[in-house]
Amino acid sequence: MQGFGEIQTIFLQITAMKPKRAPVENRQRDLFRVELERIVDPSHSLIKLSTAVDWATLDNAFGASYCPDTGRPAISTRLMVALHYLKYTHNLSDESVVAGWVENPYWQYFSGMKVFEHRMPVDPSSMTRWRKRIGDAGAEELLKQTISAGLKLKAVKSHQLARVNVDTTVQEKEVRFPTDARLYDRARQRLVKAAEDHGIDLRQNYNRLSRQLVCQQSRYAHAKQMNRAKRCTSKLRTYLGRVLRDVTRHCPQPDQDLRQLLEISQRILTQQRNDKHKVYSVHAPEVECISKGKAHKRYEFGCKVSVAATSRGGWFVGAMALHGNPYDGHTLSDALAQVQRIAGKNPNQAFVDMGYRGHGSSGSTEVHVDKRRRGRTARSLWRWMKRRAAIEPGIGHLKREHRMDRNRLKGELGDRLNAILSAAGMNFSKLLRWLEQFLRLLLEISSGFQRTNLNCLPAIH
Repeated sequence: MQGFGEIQTIFLQITAMKPKRAPVENRQRDLFRVELERIVDPSHSLIKLSTAVDWATLDNAFGASYCPDTGRPAISTRLMVALHYLKYTHNLSDESVVAGWVENPYWQYFSGMKVFEHRMPVDPSSMTRWRKRIGDAGAEELLKQTISAGLKLKAVKSHQLARVNVDTTVQEKEVRFPTDARLYDRARQRLVKAAEDHGIDLRQNYNRLSRQLVCQQSRYAHAKQMNRAKRCTSKLRTYLGRVLRDVTRHCPQPDQDLRQLLEISQRILTQQRNDKHKVYSVHAPEVECISKGKAHKRYEFGCKVSVAATSRGGWFVGAMALHGNPYDGHTLSDALAQVQRIAGKNPNQAFVDMGYRGHGSSGSTEVHVDKRRRGRTARSLWRWMKRRAAIEPGIGHLKREHRMDRNRLKGELGDRLNAILSAAGMNFSKLLRWLEQFLRLLLEISSGFQRTNLNCLPAIH
């Protein structure tokens, strides 16, 4: 029997045919709509970058997930790719990037439009479904295309891909800070809502009493009256148990969604302080508690992410979300394999911190673990080892400016997609910045050349 994932994939393939390709350019002007060529500046960095991206390769790569000739035509691949590049470059939500697309002619030109559009191109929910369709491999293709565009523009040098820095960080999930009182109350709320949807008449839902207890518990905890706070938490746990048993009695054979909610609620009800694999969120049970030794933030709730960037230039050539909170050294081989897929070749050297001790070899790549002192390390190698710390500010930019600080995508697939697309948005913004500086330099050189020619002219009396 086919699994649910296979059935979902087959359903997605048979409900939409391949996206329409861009129409052949027609030089006949439209008298009633404004053409984008007349609006945009051809020397703009986004216009220049649109010619460097290989749209045909992306169209062929993502076209395999569509049915050839069944169903209605799908949305243009170039449009969806452009929206995701812009979303993660400018740190926007799906709704914001679609709304901003209507107002920005440069974004529309980058998306392949010929005339200025006054309406939203897609519903924001279409971006969610498109991300699920392309999966991890599609997101890696978007990241790979940023490196290919950089090589074509010569912003990325081929020798830069020979040395990479690898490190791990935590991608936090968009969840509330998990306390026992909040978890008990949220699980009870979800059960009451599910009972209403299934037509189950509960003996009591405890909505009013639980609201009062949550407020009292937080006040008692803030005032360091811990015994009173524990009594409030115990009552909330009792209310959750009563509602859980009531729903179980009325629905002995629940459907898949209700069964999953009952299992999560049972785990929250029975888990103890020192248990492993605890539930920290009702709507995101995959969240893990990770401690990275930070003084200002002892625990982070999300998943571990392994990132790889070039030692020179700081171009991200890998980003991988890892569940189960693995040891850093155990993630190195998978990280270097992803670098090979995206960069097209294995790096000659990889530089890692002391968290990777004991795993200093990986195939043809020479792995160098950071040391507290230089010792007998050669001076040329020590210079590259000091460059290992350059990945730390890059991770900071990923979190502050490219949506890795709080992941808002659902499930484990959302964690993996958000990590890769954040790295793609980082590379895309670096390409735009490089083009702006390059075009500005060309303008200064041309203006200086004109001034030199004017100075050479003979004086007119």
